[in-house]
Amino acid sequence: MPIPVFPIVKRASEALFPYKIRVGNPQSFQDLKPHKGENKPVATLENKVSSVIGDRTAKVLETTFGVKNIGDLMRHYPRRYMVRGELSDISALREGDETTILAQIYSATNRPMRGRKGSMLEVVVTDGTDKLSLTFFNQAWREKDLKVGRQGLFAGKIGVFNNKKQLTHPDYELIPDGSDVDTAVEGFAGKYLPVYPASAKLPSWKISQCVELAIGSLEDVEDFLPEKIREKHRYPTLHQALVQLHQPADLEHADLARERLTYDEAFLLQSLLVLRRNELKKLNSTVIKKVSGGLLDSFDKSLPFELTAGQIEVSKEIESDLAQSHPMHRLLQGEVGSGKTIVALRAMLSVVDSGGQAALLAPTEVLAGQHLRTITKLLGELAQGGMLGGNENATRVVLLTGSQSALARKESLAMAADGTAGIVIGTHALLGEKVAFKNLGLIVVDEQHRFGVEQRDALKEKAILPPHLLVMTATPIPRTVAMTVFGDLDVSTLRELPLGRQPITTHVVPVKEKPHYLERTWERIKEEVAQGHQAYIVAPRISANEEANADADLDFLFGEETDEISAVEELAPALAQGALRGLKIAVLHGRLSADEKEQTMQAFSNGEIDVLVSTTVIEVGVDVANATIMVIMDADRFGVSQLHQLRGRVGRGTSPGLCLLVTSTADESPARERLDAVAKTLDGFELSRIDLEQRREGDVLGASQSGTRSHLRLLRVLRDEALIEQAREDANDLIALENDLKNYPALKIELAKLQQDQAVDYLDKG
Repeated sequence: MPIPVFPIVKRASEALFPYKIRVGNPQSFQDLKPHKGENKPVATLENKVSSVIGDRTAKVLETTFGVKNIGDLMRHYPRRYMVRGELSDISALREGDETTILAQIYSATNRPMRGRKGSMLEVVVTDGTDKLSLTFFNQAWREKDLKVGRQGLFAGKIGVFNNKKQLTHPDYELIPDGSDVDTAVEGFAGKYLPVYPASAKLPSWKISQCVELAIGSLEDVEDFLPEKIREKHRYPTLHQALVQLHQPADLEHADLARERLTYDEAFLLQSLLVLRRNELKKLNSTVIKKVSGGLLDSFDKSLPFELTAGQIEVSKEIESDLAQSHPMHRLLQGEVGSGKTIVALRAMLSVVDSGGQAALLAPTEVLAGQHLRTITKLLGELAQGGMLGGNENATRVVLLTGSQSALARKESLAMAADGTAGIVIGTHALLGEKVAFKNLGLIVVDEQHRFGVEQRDALKEKAILPPHLLVMTATPIPRTVAMTVFGDLDVSTLRELPLGRQPITTHVVPVKEKPHYLERTWERIKEEVAQGHQAYIVAPRISANEEANADADLDFLFGEETDEISAVEELAPALAQGALRGLKIAVLHGRLSADEKEQTMQAFSNGEIDVLVSTTVIEVGVDVANATIMVIMDADRFGVSQLHQLRGRVGRGTSPGLCLLVTSTADESPARERLDAVAKTLDGFELSRIDLEQRREGDVLGASQSGTRSHLRLLRVLRDEALIEQAREDANDLIALENDLKNYPALKIELAKLQQDQAVDYLDKG
């Protein structure tokens, strides 16, 4: 029987439907049930799914996709559509795809299995572009149905065996003999067949029929979007959008419905963030005004260099914020080495001038210790308050970490409590119950994404009045992400590097293709050390026994191929005995005690160590101007932003920096493309876009932080930039007119639901 070919109809936008899977709909599904009554709408979005379908199917929907009520089901959106009658493109399918195809049976063979009892039925189907094997074990009876020439819908997860694509025990629906394919498929659904995220237990066509029954039972859905906004954008009602996305009259209607529902997510999120900003402005905080002739002025006069134009501009923004009667909530982002610490320190000194204290919260002890050294060095005698020889405007800077000695901790706690210490630097230890401040006025959070909401709140509670908040990140954030994830914070950006900062050259070292390049890598380190400089070598793990292959084959270090992953504890001695013999090598990682880490970093800073072999504990904040070269082993194990942060540790002095990304990945692999992108540019903002494009949206918006199904299902912060900006403008305009939204009760309900979404906790930076 020849395979029919149908005209290809225009598809919905690939930007909205970027998947290669195609799907069909069912003739029947035993466990489905129509709603009771006289074919009148009887259900709302809040009703359980089991009110319109069988309990067994409802349970599968909940356990597999988190669908509990009809609203969840209606928001289990199609990924794309297949045009009715158009055969699937089997050649486009890849291993691991959960897919549904429309195809014709090409052959069917039942044969005994080798080496064990039973038989295997192999059915080969084709769509004219490629063939696909369907495999059934001990189910010879299916051969009566699966006859050559019959057509049907086949669903399952694509596997590969003997270099052939296959579906094992697929679910299927056959088109009745004698039926025209076009007419038969039209009976399954409308002209456009939606493809849903599916599973082996619940193929897409069964989900489609569940949705169909829900739509048939659904009462009119109340629209929370204000009518004037909906009409402004010519959007369909919420009910129309939900129906048209699942059962579109044409692809233009489907696109508009999806845009409306995507806009809804952006508008709700932006409304929530605008309301939060307004609530923050209602809080009272200490007004901090610049004190003439005080500690800040003394510090500015002592600086041996001039601030950049960007540092001056951002400092003025912070100064204006601190002078307000409500708390500052500002995000300070900037390129690696752009001078964020100086800006933050100037803000802290303003607070000390006004009789308050500042707390600097860092994610690791290494970074906290680095901040202490940097700030103490910058302040000089201004950090010797109350000490012999200290400046009359001086204060004290103390450190609080979990592993410092009891005596040091006791002294730091006492100086924080009585106000002697104007600046308190610490890790999570700052959040402890015994930590008290005399007058906490400013909290500076470094690398905020490493702290949870509860941790920031715990530190705020140690203040008499709501303190000012300055959040710092060395990971540049694209504008839309800042607007979406940090929408309740004012954003300041430092783009230019301080005068004298040297460029960093980055190269990929492909050891499988060119093993001699690794030998040259070690030679470059020796050359830099010979010139009086120092080097970092970064490995992705501490020891080999962190993974299954406990005994690493260290021949890799000298150019021979291996798939082992480099580890600090094995790498350092191997280099010390081999390629870098004669150099002073030390290790640094998270398992060392606080004293060991402090001593190692101090020795490296003093030039007593030539090569520091480390994990990513040096990723942020570490500042050793004499370090000019960094080698990152197994660089493909790191993300784009992390690589950018790591290489920012070199080139911080007057000599150029060099970063070498060692990898054994193939030339055209995605990991290699990522490394090539890092090597090509020093623009952190461009790299952050690449990084976000490669990550799951949940990682950006915080959904993955909660482990729950987020309300944010369609919104893509990079793709939907224009939509987010429009939603922000609309939210600002609406809330400016009516802050309490009393005339929009449905909108208030939706915002309350969003507020309860655990994923949105991640967005609470205040």
